Amino acid sequence: MKFRSRSIPAVGNGLTNMSAQRSGTHLPMLHLDDNMRNNLVAVLGEFVGTFLFLFWSFAGTQISNTPKPPDGSPPNTSNLLFAALAFGFSLTVNVWAFFRITGGLFNPSVTLALFLVGGLPALRSGLVFLAQIVGGLSAAAVVSCLFPGDLNVETTLGGGTSISQGLFIEMFLTAQLIFVIIMLAVVKHKSTFLAPVGIGLTFFLAELCGIYFTGGSLNFARSLGPAVVNHNFPGYFWIYFVGPLLGSLLACSFYTLMNSMRYQTCNPGQDFNEVEAQSGKDLLLPEKSRKLESPMRAPHHRQNLSEATTVNNDHVGN
Repeated sequence: MKFRSRSIPAVGNGLTNMSAQRSGTHLPMLHLDDNMRNNLVAVLGEFVGTFLFLFWSFAGTQISNTPKPPDGSPPNTSNLLFAALAFGFSLTVNVWAFFRITGGLFNPSVTLALFLVGGLPALRSGLVFLAQIVGGLSAAAVVSCLFPGDLNVETTLGGGTSISQGLFIEMFLTAQLIFVIIMLAVVKHKSTFLAPVGIGLTFFLAELCGIYFTGGSLNFARSLGPAVVNHNFPGYFWIYFVGPLLGSLLACSFYTLMNSMRYQTCNPGQDFNEVEAQSGKDLLLPEKSRKLESPMRAPHHRQNLSEATTVNNDHVGN
């Protein structure tokens, strides 16, 4: 039996090599087999995860909106805070629970973003998209049946927000969420395991500022479910599809620009401990400075500045 051998790539030209190593290793999802079993796990996981995320979010919003405030009323900050906390905590808990199963996407805009940056293959992206839509519909239907009264969790424009304003609010809120997901969860680093916390806080912030004006969708599955259950599709409903779509494209475009400019060389070593920081500093010194160092100094181990460990597939066997 042969085992996977983990190797540290040598550092040749310092930070230039670091950027090249990162670009080839920071999306490990593509190294997994895109077979039927894994796709089935992804579909089931995303359906259940999306359902749980939106179930608790809708339940909290239903409480916050009971009784339903009249149209044109000023913002009730206590109610808005309650609803934003419900969404933020629900996303944090469920992303953390499903992080190692499917990645905890729960949002067609996130699925699109991962596909665009190379984190998901096309087939799985399409299957996950459908699972998220069905999960949103199921969550809205169950909340409508379980809780008394009408379902008051729809995303609608409020506070005098125009359609164009609502579109761009949704775009920028979604772009913030998507960029945080890419940098904290997709690009691997030493604190990736804490990504659900940062993602949940970002979503809480977006909901806190967006609920009053647009309902704080950022997620087509979140808007579609209540609209179908209540049979209510306002003329501007399209902004809850187009806005998050544009936000996803905007975040992916900015990430692609930064990656093409090798952003890793601008402020490297932020994940280093003391030993790695010293070794990294030695590797970043100019060649002339390294030659002037004392020959009696104990050599340091060469560090992988990409902070990633690659898998040598040549040694993988049954």
